[in-house]
Amino acid sequence: MKQFITLGEMPVEEIEQLLRLAKQLEASPINESLKGKTVALLFMNPSLRTLASFQAGVAQLGGNVFVIQPGAGSWNLEVEDGAVMDGASQEHIRDAIPVLGGYADALAVRCFAAGKDLATDLTDGLIRKMAAMSPVPFINMESAAAHPCQALADWKTLDDLEAPRAGGKFVLSWAWHPRPLPYAVPISAAEMALLRGMDLTISAPEGFDLPQETMHQLGKLGKVTVTRDPLEATEGAHAIYAKSWCAPAFYGKPEEEAEARKELRHWCANESWFENADPSARFMHCLPVRRNVEVTDDVIDGPRSATLQQAKNRLHVQKAVMAAMLGDASQ
Repeated sequence: MKQFITLGEMPVEEIEQLLRLAKQLEASPINESLKGKTVALLFMNPSLRTLASFQAGVAQLGGNVFVIQPGAGSWNLEVEDGAVMDGASQEHIRDAIPVLGGYADALAVRCFAAGKDLATDLTDGLIRKMAAMSPVPFINMESAAAHPCQALADWKTLDDLEAPRAGGKFVLSWAWHPRPLPYAVPISAAEMALLRGMDLTISAPEGFDLPQETMHQLGKLGKVTVTRDPLEATEGAHAIYAKSWCAPAFYGKPEEEAEARKELRHWCANESWFENADPSARFMHCLPVRRNVEVTDDVIDGPRSATLQQAKNRLHVQKAVMAAMLGDASQ
């Protein structure tokens, strides 16, 4: 495996192999499969779980890591081709990415959506451009339209919880948030559920469906149902994943989007969402989460919550990705 960009482009058997490896590394976390190897982490956006789990994972596998945060100890990076660089950015990714790849055995990059043009962000052009520039194996730590590390951890979490595959019901529900958020997590969570073999229900207010292009692609992967009622959506659910995202019609127009969502604060995951769910149903969220905005305290702190397990699994699955790329996890 030379690139890890999105689960939707991977054969299911390859995903299953990573999950088996993650399980092995969870049981035996310390080895030297990355001994003598260096992983470069380029964070163009803030992070808590991704930064900490990648650093810890490389250390547990016996490797070395360095972290670059443009504008915080290193030069600001320009990403546009043909840019006249007379502004705040001192270095172009066309120079920086090959240089970083020359210092490391693998390169992992986090770069969020620009949030200006929907079609551009859905193509995920920036992360793909950087992957093409990289002379070493490349990992997407979250991009405009994909968060494969989180999705792989979510898949492992569902396996750990023995959530059913065929016949299992995965609910992806929109939740209110004070600002419009990108599509990386919801798209990846939806792909993950369908690739795992579950039925997908997307619950969202009118106007807040995922983009049409995304819905078309999801429809190719499995059964997708859309509803406007969160209580109807969660009936019989085995997993309820809350996440906010931007209304497609107002993408890049935050003031108009704020007006469209201002009456939707009741879209907050609460105990009523579980009343008709399967008794085993669990609450999921990628974190960070705005408590009592996206989900009530009693749900996220209660026995239904799988959020901490999802976060812990980030470490195991990312170690599996790096070991599959660079090392022998059996060492």
